[in-house]
Amino acid sequence: MSEDVLVTRDLTKRYGNHAAVQSMNLRLQRGRIYGLIGRNGAGKTTLMRLVSGLSIPTSGAIELFGSGQDTPQQEDLARIGTLIEAPSLHGGMTARQNMHLHRLMRGVPGGDREGELLELVGLGETGRKRVKDFSLGMRQRLGIALALIADPELLVLDEPVNGLDPLGVVEVRRLVRDLATERGITVLISSHNLPELFQTASDYIIVEAGEVRMTLTLDELEAQTQQYLELAAEDTERLVTVLEREFPEADPRVMPDRTVRLPHHAEQAEQVLRTLVSADVWLTRLAREGESLESFFLSVIGGDRS
Repeated sequence: MSEDVLVTRDLTKRYGNHAAVQSMNLRLQRGRIYGLIGRNGAGKTTLMRLVSGLSIPTSGAIELFGSGQDTPQQEDLARIGTLIEAPSLHGGMTARQNMHLHRLMRGVPGGDREGELLELVGLGETGRKRVKDFSLGMRQRLGIALALIADPELLVLDEPVNGLDPLGVVEVRRLVRDLATERGITVLISSHNLPELFQTASDYIIVEAGEVRMTLTLDELEAQTQQYLELAAEDTERLVTVLEREFPEADPRVMPDRTVRLPHHAEQAEQVLRTLVSADVWLTRLAREGESLESFFLSVIGGDRS
């Protein structure tokens, strides 16, 4: 079985003279969660519609599930679950009735799956309540359940936590992770909530003006945005000696300008200061440094970082 679930080659979508997606080359592998990052109009939703078969590319290739085909076939598109923009719901029906209708439309056997998925997304107790009376968050949960109705191998989620309260956000995060780790489902998920994506995705795709500006793994992103304490003292050697003795796991790093960086202790500035003062080490500099997720994102897309 191919590990490549989705491969795009020079994928382009134009509307008149405007390129919503421009020469995108992507490779998504089985069981990984890809966070799609970009501001409004960057091409995120257009890309999701293209790979889901909801829009036709102007040029380029989309290969699904190692098929060897440059154009998605219907049987491959059936292996994709989507929640793009607002979910398609019938307001006069209950959640269970919506699930039943979509299951029949997709030709999926087994009515038991309807209730299982509603329980999975926290809507198992909605009973006779009609969807038109649901909150936005409840509608989003139902949309996710509908996206899972055919047991997809690729799940495409456009802003799935939109409208959810903090508990709902955590539950969706846990659900997405479980789908990837336990069922081997590949997830392509977009969100404006960068810290939330940071806690969910294993890989990241940053897009701007219809182009892929950067792809990186979680480890690479953590390295780019690691927070640290920056310290300086008249006696750098003694500073390092005390740090290594009192914080043996800290791995202090002496920089060319003789400042010392202390990774993984950005939140412990007061403790570090007290410890050093007790050891008669007097600092000339103590500052928390490191790039935030937001500033790193802006640096990649060329935005204002102020």
